[in-house]
Amino acid sequence: QVQLVESGGGLVQAGGSLRLSCAASGRTFGIYAMGWFRQAPGKEREFVVAITWSGEHTYYRDFVKGRFTISRDNAKNTVSLQMNSLKPEDTAVYYCAASRSSVRWVGLGDYDYYGQGTQVTVSS
Repeated sequence: QVQLVESGGGLVQAGGSLRLSCAASGRTFGIYAMGWFRQAPGKEREFVVAITWSGEHTYYRDFVKGRFTISRDNAKNTVSLQMNSLKPEDTAVYYCAASRSSVRWVGLGDYDYYGQGTQVTVSS
């Protein structure tokens, strides 16, 4: 099992920034990629961004390109999401996820583990 714990959510005004972190523990050997998803009220959970465990490759949804940056710290087994120029439509619960797949990291089914989520609220 892999445990994922998110932190860093909160309330911010539009145009502001937040940094989310995800700490992975347990049987992390074999994890190939880490990702972030989000779920707004009344909507389905959606993929936001992913990074391979090596940090070599990243994948962003168009709606966050240029605003969000994913990174990882191999020594600490953490993944961070720097979110800048936040918009009210970014308001959601953000979930960290871990995948053992070596070929695909953009769908809910591509991930094996999810954290409990952290709330991000952007006021207008």
